[in-house]
Amino acid sequence: MSFVRWFVGRIVLLINWLTWPKSAKRPSESQQQVEQQLAAYSLYQFEACPFCVKVRRAMQRLNLPIELRDAKKNAQQRQELLEQGGRVKVPCLRIEEADGQVRWMYESDDIIAHLSERFPV
Repeated sequence: MSFVRWFVGRIVLLINWLTWPKSAKRPSESQQQVEQQLAAYSLYQFEACPFCVKVRRAMQRLNLPIELRDAKKNAQQRQELLEQGGRVKVPCLRIEEADGQVRWMYESDDIIAHLSERFPV
């Protein structure tokens, strides 16, 4: 079963690579402001997870260079996700609010909707 999962994951990554979307263009000043705001964001993900691929593709289309944290290969990041987010489920967007509160968003559609609304092109 693990071979099948690995093989399907490689197919997902190949298709993603072959169909990688173009980034949206913003004026440089606007892009700098977006990137400053994105310092408070990080995405916990697995490389070959189809839902994580979906979120990364949306980030690419929206030109959002969010820090990626691999919760599968990095034990420390996996532990952070479990202890602070409450469960090891990906994709998970960690958002540090201006008041210091941290929000954890788990569903790919919710993450994409949030990013599209918060950082329109």
